[in-house]
Amino acid sequence: MRYNKIRKTDISNGPGVRVSIFMQGCCFNCKHCFNPETHDFNGGQELTQEVIDKVLALADNDFITGLSILGGEPMHPQNIDGTGMLAKAFKEKFPNKNVWAWTGFLFDRDLKDKDALRYIDVLVDGQFVEELYSPKLKWKGSSNQRVIDVQKSLATGNVVLFDNSNEVVLQA
Repeated sequence: MRYNKIRKTDISNGPGVRVSIFMQGCCFNCKHCFNPETHDFNGGQELTQEVIDKVLALADNDFITGLSILGGEPMHPQNIDGTGMLAKAFKEKFPNKNVWAWTGFLFDRDLKDKDALRYIDVLVDGQFVEELYSPKLKWKGSSNQRVIDVQKSLATGNVVLFDNSNEVVLQA
């Protein structure tokens, strides 16, 4: 598995200040994707234990509220095991911080039985569709995408949308 870049203080991809990692490789190639440089599965750098340790070290600050895993496509069959390893290591070290992930796959059709989801709190699913784009949407680019509370969805067996009104963000 490969990754494209790491942002050590990201305020755009999830609530609060986060560490974000952009996985390398995507099969969807959505029109006007905001990260086309992440599409090539052979690009980027190898995701190693040293890289995972670096992500954990970057997140080991009180002002970091969580980890965001984007792409590329973190849930692609070539990437999902690495995504799961990273999310698991993060949740084990920081059980009170959250993990968000973005995917073009659908939770209820493609992902609900995947082990990686055990360590993800919020999943934004569905491919970006340019015709459904709106800059007013929170945490997603197009209106067909869903912001899902993964753990509640797994517990109930139904898709439960993330309730933004209860969002907790650490204050400095």
